Amino acid sequence: MDILKVKGVLETSLYVSNLQVAMDFYKTIFKMDTLIENRNFCALNVTNKQVLLLFQKGSASQGSSGTGGIIPPHDGFGNLHLAFSISEADLIPWKEWLTENKVEIESEYKWERGGTSLYFRDADNHLLELATPGLWTIY
Repeated sequence: MDILKVKGVLETSLYVSNLQVAMDFYKTIFKMDTLIENRNFCALNVTNKQVLLLFQKGSASQGSSGTGGIIPPHDGFGNLHLAFSISEADLIPWKEWLTENKVEIESEYKWERGGTSLYFRDADNHLLELATPGLWTIY
């Protein structure tokens, strides 16, 4: 029997204190389109195959139900981390874009394999990373 394998990460979630502020940040900085939104969460299109979910903190802790079934409860606390892949050629334009939008680059790290990571934070103090190829043996 062949081993079952997943095809990738479809969704990842961040839990935010002010949904509108978070939506504005991700839509402005990353130019993500909104797939769906309501007063408790929004789904943003990352790359046409990946979705970033932003939840108002506490809004999903009771779960929810609809005509399709039940979504179990979930929530997140603390400073979470999320990395986005970028090309090496886009590293300097990203630095310029972040500076232009008054996003402070907290750190730039050059990996032994040759990749570079830029670290910065969103309004909820989540650590965001832009990483060029070389970070991992698979990237």
